[in-house]
Amino acid sequence: MKNLRRFTLIALAVVTIPFVAFKYDDRYFEIAKNLDIFATMFKELNAYYVDEINPNKAMRLSIESMLKQLDPYTNFFPEDDIEDYMTMTTGKYNGIGATVSHRDNKHVVVMIYEGSPADKAGMKIGDEIVKVDGVDVVSRKGVDIGRLMKGQTGTTVKMSVKRFGQNSPLDLVVGRDIVKTLNVPHSGMINEEVGYIQLNDFTATAAKEVKSAFNDLKGQGMKKLILDLRGNPGGLLNMSVEICNAFLPKDQMIVETRGKVAEWNHKYMALETPLDTEMPIVALINSQSASAAEIVSGTLQDYDRAVLIGQRSFGKGLVQTTRDLSYNTKMKITTAKYYIPSGRCIQALDYSHRNPDGSVGRVPDSLKTAFKTKNGRTVYDGGGVDPDIKTEVPIMAAVTANLIQKNYIFDYATKYYFEHVNQKPKDKFSIQEADFQEFISWLKSKDFTYTTTMEKNLDNLEASAKKENSLDLVQEQIKSLRDKINQGKQQDLIKNKEDIKEQLEAEILSRYYYQKAMKFVAFDRDKEVQEALKLFKDMPRYNAILKGSK
Repeated sequence: MKNLRRFTLIALAVVTIPFVAFKYDDRYFEIAKNLDIFATMFKELNAYYVDEINPNKAMRLSIESMLKQLDPYTNFFPEDDIEDYMTMTTGKYNGIGATVSHRDNKHVVVMIYEGSPADKAGMKIGDEIVKVDGVDVVSRKGVDIGRLMKGQTGTTVKMSVKRFGQNSPLDLVVGRDIVKTLNVPHSGMINEEVGYIQLNDFTATAAKEVKSAFNDLKGQGMKKLILDLRGNPGGLLNMSVEICNAFLPKDQMIVETRGKVAEWNHKYMALETPLDTEMPIVALINSQSASAAEIVSGTLQDYDRAVLIGQRSFGKGLVQTTRDLSYNTKMKITTAKYYIPSGRCIQALDYSHRNPDGSVGRVPDSLKTAFKTKNGRTVYDGGGVDPDIKTEVPIMAAVTANLIQKNYIFDYATKYYFEHVNQKPKDKFSIQEADFQEFISWLKSKDFTYTTTMEKNLDNLEASAKKENSLDLVQEQIKSLRDKINQGKQQDLIKNKEDIKEQLEAEILSRYYYQKAMKFVAFDRDKEVQEALKLFKDMPRYNAILKGSK
């Protein structure tokens, strides 16, 4: 018994020694320990599990599961996805210059980049791809058609496509080249003194494109600028700094980053001579304006350099840094939060405190802190950037939303294009009444149906009534309401004609002008643009807003 006790004490001592050398708060030891456990477990699983395990797939799922516990912007890029990563950061990729969407078991071209190999080869929006280099992509499940189309510059790919009005597939030989996506798809003069720049992204050439557009418009007599950041998801931090620098004096602090590691704490200053520090600017934002778009809009607001119009921005105040990993893989890690000149961080989501269902919520107003702009205006942190002039989000009618969702707008635009190939639309294009009536007639042949929110609510009411055995009490009223809804739906196309026409016009224009379709859209129905034009006509109000005395 004495020997057994002695052996037990020795064993405990042996086990205890490592924990004396490596304290529980020693992260590196904990990492090494858990990696060893994981590797051992994976080896055993691979050796003894009843079915074969795909190591790449299993590890990818493990990594993704781990990263899900963090924020949505910390991502792993395996070697196969490096091309997508490069496209995201540089705006360039090797391919044919066509975006393809998979819907209804079809691979349909939904956008073509002007001047790209696909454009030069005669590919059209609406083409259905059926074969790529002899591979039947219709019958084969799980084909990544994007990877089949991408490839090294100078190589070619043979595509077979079904086209509207053609009885048999067309064969196209498309070259591959470096394809550049535009950050500024459109800029132009709205009237004799107001210029407009649409900034859709912040890849490596964003600042250069904005500066070029600005100088061009100034040469055309621009006296006031509308900078459209709506729907801009952000991108490279340094591009946001350069764009702010274009409108702010040299040596001003643009944005500051603060992280756990000291090397990520950095103040980004305006280092160059600006393009213009006096021209009145209106920046348009909405709930999809994020990250770098919020740095630009928030910084211009903090220095009282621009009036913001629209809706509260997304609220992404996190900075990502790319780290190279082994085997040509990469990881994009959230390393810091950014703070704009007033001192506020616009991060709206707290990823360290999740709801029971795993979702995250906005920071309550009661927890927000007030900050001051250069002129002393009050602004707040923690919830995105608030516009100076708020506009309501237009609510799309159910009929219009369903026409878009079920691709009837898209398909009719394809039909319209091939029937009017040589009738290229001009400025302020608008489809005529006869065209709209033709669309309605065409729609009848498609058996278009949809369900409204009211109908869904009635379905829920009916289900609840059945559950409680009280359907007979409300059945007559439910039937009456359904009849009224159906009568209303028959008039929905006419009632929402202007909204439907607007969607049709934008889709039709994309067939002729691709990403530059915006250039030919009339701004008459654009609420934020009209609000900006109205403000520019009332410069005392514009100045009062910036001074905080509106």
